[in-house]
Amino acid sequence: MASWLIQRSYQPTMKSIAPTLAALVITFAGLTGTTPAQTVSEAKPVKIVMETSKGTIELELDAAKAPISVANFVKYVKKGFYDGLIFHRVIPDFMVQGGGFTPDMKQKEPDGQIENEAKNGLKNARGSIAMARTSNPHSATSQFYINLKDNRSLDYPGHDGWGYCVFGKVTKGIEVIDAIATVATGSKGQHGDVPVEPIIIKSAKIAE
Repeated sequence: MASWLIQRSYQPTMKSIAPTLAALVITFAGLTGTTPAQTVSEAKPVKIVMETSKGTIELELDAAKAPISVANFVKYVKKGFYDGLIFHRVIPDFMVQGGGFTPDMKQKEPDGQIENEAKNGLKNARGSIAMARTSNPHSATSQFYINLKDNRSLDYPGHDGWGYCVFGKVTKGIEVIDAIATVATGSKGQHGDVPVEPIIIKSAKIAE
């Protein structure tokens, strides 16, 4: 499947969007500078600054409640994976999705899939950031979405017994997300809801 999409349970015609604790802590340590002795519950939030063609978005990622998802996102940020990609799917009053396609709608090859952490208690509330996936609950890679409103149907257990994993929230720049939600969209190839004018992620960096 070319695109990772999230599925709205109230619109069935939409396409599906496309370790052990010790291992998990070690993985997170390698990406964020924490030590293996540090438990997941002690992990500090990770702050990300994302510069887009519509403005700046600041994110706070919950490393304590979603350590696998945060470590995964941080890994992509550190290697500059998101730089130059776009928000390729925009659905007003629902969500904006990015992290997988170039402005010409070529999919960038991601790393492996990760475990779904949607049971962590975090909700798909307005301004939250979550992992996009296919109909396979454990298929998330690089793509993410930001909720434009409270989308409780996406919370665990969702329509498939899993739901979609929230791993952080927008702390500054929600008006940028709202502005993205207003752009004109159309179809490009097999992809729908694509902004007519590309909305580019200029850079994503860990805030010092």
